[in-house]
Amino acid sequence: MKIKVGVIFGGETVEHEVSIISALQAIENMNQDKYEIIPIYIAKDRTWYTGHMLFDIDVYKDFKDLKKYAVPCTLVSKDGSFFLQKTKGIFRKNLAELDIAFPIVHGNNVEDGTLHGYLKTVGIPFVGSGVLGSALGQDKVVMKQVFASMNLPIVDYIWFYDTEYAESSEDILKSIRNLGFPVIVKPATLGSSVGISCAKNELELKKAIEEAIQYDQKIIVEKAVSNLVEVNCSVLGNYSYQETSEIEEVLTSDEILTYQDKYISGGKGKASKGMASASRIIPARIEQNMAKEVRNLAMAAFRALNLSGVCRVDFLIDKESKKVYINEPNTIPGSLSFYLWEPTGKKYRELLDNLLTQAIKDYKEKTKKIYSFDTNILSGYVMGAKGLKGIKGKLK
Repeated sequence: MKIKVGVIFGGETVEHEVSIISALQAIENMNQDKYEIIPIYIAKDRTWYTGHMLFDIDVYKDFKDLKKYAVPCTLVSKDGSFFLQKTKGIFRKNLAELDIAFPIVHGNNVEDGTLHGYLKTVGIPFVGSGVLGSALGQDKVVMKQVFASMNLPIVDYIWFYDTEYAESSEDILKSIRNLGFPVIVKPATLGSSVGISCAKNELELKKAIEEAIQYDQKIIVEKAVSNLVEVNCSVLGNYSYQETSEIEEVLTSDEILTYQDKYISGGKGKASKGMASASRIIPARIEQNMAKEVRNLAMAAFRALNLSGVCRVDFLIDKESKKVYINEPNTIPGSLSFYLWEPTGKKYRELLDNLLTQAIKDYKEKTKKIYSFDTNILSGYVMGAKGLKGIKGKLK
């Protein structure tokens, strides 16, 4: 009997389209002799849909037409089983049964633990990190605070909220000047390089902050690394076991790896292949001892943030000082970083199988833990008349 996998993608996020690309790539590479795949698309208005037409990337070009045929649905738990249930109509018809969920989502409102919390509430097993790891991995400020507490190498930075900048912009600009130009300005909770700018002077800095504030309430400004080489390493595993992929050296068209570099570099008129289409050199042109350091730091970051599944950890290297800095993890990386595993001999199909197998195993292990008690301490509890009267008054 096939394992029924609900692949969840989309969401209210600026990385919505990137998620669609990553998810359909994964679906295309799943072993369909072993898995029955049920697509679950979260539209930008947060409505969930399912239907076979969702396998076709062309339908997302005009979703108004797709709405005529895709079925709005919700995820429910019933008698220990999980179902996609139709949301419209008098009767709540079950559309498909699921054994496990596979979130392939990017960005805030989905990858940040929001979706994972919902899945945990329903109780369904799912691939990837839990709520805590997902939330830590999405917030660039909090993740740096965790890394600093673990003495992991990060660049100098400051952060602030949009309201603080509106009230005390000069104080914040002074702190940034103390970092020294150039600096990298980022929305703190976005990914895919959305809203990120490099500022070489104060005029560019102000424009960069204004750009970032359009996307996020929290802004982070980092000291730019001189003589920069960007490398990435993927980690596969959980809290007890990790393995690392080959290391890539990312080639950029500017001071930073942009959204254009990542997703639109395939050329005009060509379908994007997600992160797999970015310009890169594999393996990275770094010394063996530095490659070992990168792998060790990738696993340390993975463990520090309570991550699980597959993650890509991005690094900044000063090639002159040979100093390695952790930039950030991607808890659900674009294209699931399959292109970093293929050089190790692990094909995309095997990577996906590893992820699903690990998620099922982890779920079984977690069910052995105690999460609630059979006894009900309220069953023998008697409340005094005065207390009961007070509660009734509050409920009116």
